[in-house]
Amino acid sequence: MTTLANRIDAWYEQIATLTPENVEARRDVELAITMLDDGQIRVVDVAPGGEVTVHEWVRRAILLLFRLRGMERSEVGPFEYLDKLELKHDYERRGVRVVPGASARRGSYLSPGVILMPSYVNIGAWIGPGTMVDTWATVGSCAHIGANVHLAGGVGIGGVLEPANAVPVVIEDDAFIGSRCMVVEGARVGRGSVLGAGTILNPSIPVIDAATGEEVSRGHVPDFCVAVSASRRREFPGGEFYLPCVLIIRRLSEGERHDKVALNQVLREHGVAT
Repeated sequence: MTTLANRIDAWYEQIATLTPENVEARRDVELAITMLDDGQIRVVDVAPGGEVTVHEWVRRAILLLFRLRGMERSEVGPFEYLDKLELKHDYERRGVRVVPGASARRGSYLSPGVILMPSYVNIGAWIGPGTMVDTWATVGSCAHIGANVHLAGGVGIGGVLEPANAVPVVIEDDAFIGSRCMVVEGARVGRGSVLGAGTILNPSIPVIDAATGEEVSRGHVPDFCVAVSASRRREFPGGEFYLPCVLIIRRLSEGERHDKVALNQVLREHGVAT
């Protein structure tokens, strides 16, 4: 593994000069993508304690793939496509349910028990067992989605391939991301947490505890929290403005499941919904 990683790093130093005719480089990169597709390697590791490790050499392999692949035409029924990457196949063997209208690129990993409603998963994404990607949700490149997560309808999970060293999105186990939420580069939702519908989370968005008024983080909803979109007043030379924030309205006990009926009641009390 280390040898392959070193070779990928060396090829990446030459990326500006590489073409599809570079057979040796393509061999190494295709091997890395095959391993990524099968879950043998991944872009992001999340340790049991929550520490996130980003494997840059794997992300570099994805960038090299685009350089080393030419455009290829494909057809699915009446639809025609022109792209450098093919889609995943062999879902039955993988234990993944894929509803018509859903697609995932090769080089993404879908664990057994994943359900894809009509949705899209990009290369480099890793999705844990038992997770549902609901209708019109998208999972961007290199995002890490944990086990038993529900990405509700229209959720947008941002992708990160460039710039170098940008941190991918991490959604930890048992999280619920409400309809039309946008979670982008470097943002993180902790284990068992809930985002109310329409919440936007990025590394510049302050996350505030409603009970204390204190800012607990930027772009990171801690474990076992119910959080919703909000705004706070700020004064500037040009006047008063309301800037977006994310508000933690409830702390769940560790391991407490966010039962849908109970969750809707909590959110209704605060004038929001999933």
